[in-house]
Amino acid sequence: MRCLGTKRLEELHRTLSQNQHTSFFKAKKEATFHSSTQRTQTQLQKPQSKSGDDDIKQWNVAISSYMRNGLCNEALRVFHRMPRRSSVSYNAMISGFLRNGEFDTARKMFDEMPDRDLVSWNVMIKGYVRNRNLGKARELFERMWERDVCSWNTMLSGYAQNGCVDEARRIFDRMPEKNEVSWNALLSAYVQNGRMEEACVLFESRENWALVSWNCLLGGFVKKKKIVESRQFFDGMNVRDVVSWNTIITGYAQNGKIDEARKLFDESPLQDVFTWTAMVSGYVQNRMVEEARELFDKMPERNEVSWNAMLAGYVQSERMEMAKELFDVMPFRNISTWNTMITGYAQCGNVTEAKNLFDKMPKRDPVSWAAMIAGYSQSGHGYEALRLFVQMEREGGRLNRSSFSSALSTCADVVALELGKQLHGRLVKGGYESGCFVGNALLLMYCKCGSIEDANDLFEEMTGRDIVSWNTMISGYSRHGFGEEALRFFESMKRQGLKPDDATLVAVLSACSHTGLVDKGREYFYTMTQDYGVTPNSQHYACMVDLLGRAGLLDEARSLMKEMPFGPDGAIWGTLLGASRVHGNTELAEIAADKIFAMEPENSGMYVLLSNLYASLGRWGDVGKLRVRMRDKGVKKVTGYSWIEIQNKTHTFSVGDEFHAEKDEIYAFMEDLDLSMKKAGYVSKTSVVLHDVEEEEKERMVRYHSERLAVAYGIMRVSQGKPIRVIKNLRVCEDCHNAIKCMAKITGRVIILRDNNRFHHFKDGSCSCGDYW
Repeated sequence: MRCLGTKRLEELHRTLSQNQHTSFFKAKKEATFHSSTQRTQTQLQKPQSKSGDDDIKQWNVAISSYMRNGLCNEALRVFHRMPRRSSVSYNAMISGFLRNGEFDTARKMFDEMPDRDLVSWNVMIKGYVRNRNLGKARELFERMWERDVCSWNTMLSGYAQNGCVDEARRIFDRMPEKNEVSWNALLSAYVQNGRMEEACVLFESRENWALVSWNCLLGGFVKKKKIVESRQFFDGMNVRDVVSWNTIITGYAQNGKIDEARKLFDESPLQDVFTWTAMVSGYVQNRMVEEARELFDKMPERNEVSWNAMLAGYVQSERMEMAKELFDVMPFRNISTWNTMITGYAQCGNVTEAKNLFDKMPKRDPVSWAAMIAGYSQSGHGYEALRLFVQMEREGGRLNRSSFSSALSTCADVVALELGKQLHGRLVKGGYESGCFVGNALLLMYCKCGSIEDANDLFEEMTGRDIVSWNTMISGYSRHGFGEEALRFFESMKRQGLKPDDATLVAVLSACSHTGLVDKGREYFYTMTQDYGVTPNSQHYACMVDLLGRAGLLDEARSLMKEMPFGPDGAIWGTLLGASRVHGNTELAEIAADKIFAMEPENSGMYVLLSNLYASLGRWGDVGKLRVRMRDKGVKKVTGYSWIEIQNKTHTFSVGDEFHAEKDEIYAFMEDLDLSMKKAGYVSKTSVVLHDVEEEEKERMVRYHSERLAVAYGIMRVSQGKPIRVIKNLRVCEDCHNAIKCMAKITGRVIILRDNNRFHHFKDGSCSCGDYW
């Protein structure tokens, strides 16, 4: 389709051809920029007629028209064929190049310009400001032999828009002449950067501010959530427009004062589509979806923001059927519309519908990719999330912090350390790693992937650490079995002046539990409210029950549960059941199990714990009864499996695995390894077998547990000197724990095993847990 601008350019072509003896359409040879400049300088020495000036104007109009249509090369051809040029010609070219993003070409033309006027300097300085090169802009500014108010305002606005408020103020104070633009630029700089006291001082230093300035300051109060000051300022305004009313209504709505916002809405003498939308958005933000819809249906007109606000209301309240109905009848949709729907489906766990919409999108932005990747990651589809991340890169999608964070979270969940390291490299290259948001995602990835050393190195390099950073490291060291190091981090955090929160204390108590620091744990628990203002919640109590239970203090643990200000949940009873199994307290274990079965009748893990206890005592009849009970209730035991990542490929094993491509080689290696282990003194702990079979059969059953197969494969395939990292979806059994200690000793390898509870670092025949797990 040809636009009107193109037709206008053709008319200009014809006009110029008729008036010039040397038409640029029929030129035999294209002159270079340098020779054109020399020719122009020669022609400028000759007297020019008025008709010649008119001709130059027509050439300049052609240049400007081409530039407005993004046709830089055509504009340059016109410029080269001009028989004579003025500063306006050069300025049109420079301004056009800047407008079309060709900054280097603009600067070259500026440097080669024979005579620069004030406009030339102002245009080039504005180009540097738009390019966010304030240093070069300031350098040119200081070289100017003459400046007007536009020159000063360009520098002032450049500093203001880039957050350099103090430098903007210095420019403002130097200005020999100021206009409304100057005052508003500085006022806006103070407001946008949250410096409201200075904004108020500036506002009070003069009278006769324009209404736009009043609205700017009003918006600043609203942005800072100073709703009382906002209303006082609004009431003091002699003149208000629709922007004033919209701003104050939005302020009340965003601060939860929806009734006052509605009162102002009803009183407003001026209402436009933005007024109505502000009120609809207010209801949505306050989770009042029905009221939002009622007002939405009454709107005299709606725009994209109105529709998207109503759609977001349904999505936030997880009413996806209503959201889909609205989505289907929307007269126009933008990327934000599609992203809202995708996010809604993903957050509800319906990744299939989210992906269907994602595939139908006419255009995607970084938010679209990040939403879909996060949806897969949060719903447990880790590998699909990573595949989508790779697809985004291949299709040239722009990576942002959210997509990186979701991909890193997925790497942590599926323990894809090598891919996580590659992402880390991409983050460094993209300049993203310094911020807390991405930095914390990296910390968590390294901690969950079993590389606590890399996490520590990254932590030391982070320039900005927040409470999440410290909590991640404390929790990481705790889960890896290094409780003393976790507590050292805790004390260091306090010395840095950070106040512990409830997550910090969960990590600290967990560290004490994993390391057997009973007295230290008691001290932290009973002083946490007084020292840190943290009231114990169910997680803190669960940690304490775990701490006391591991130490064999079952009576104290039971007493603490009775003293709780709320009833114990399934997690706490499960902790007590686990401790009772370890210490052989059948009576307490059965009490805990009954409570859990009532709360969580489908929790197969608790049946297994109780079965373990019965089996260790030889109570096979009770084991059988539990199996019948599980069958009658439809409770299925979770299948245990383990996996290991080698050269970006994940190898998964189940007990007695028969599907791995190298199974014959693995089993042959395990036979040799088992002989070496027995020579080193390893003896199978067959009491973990929940079947009443012969001892020899029990030994065979435990020998081929999934974690042992994965570890054996790691010894075979992971290069010597590198740690072997294995993940198991269930708790590692006692026999495998003993076996892997022996395997680490006789092979001289470091083996890191993550089960569903913690990490175990095996080295030289011992484990980081100290067998206290």
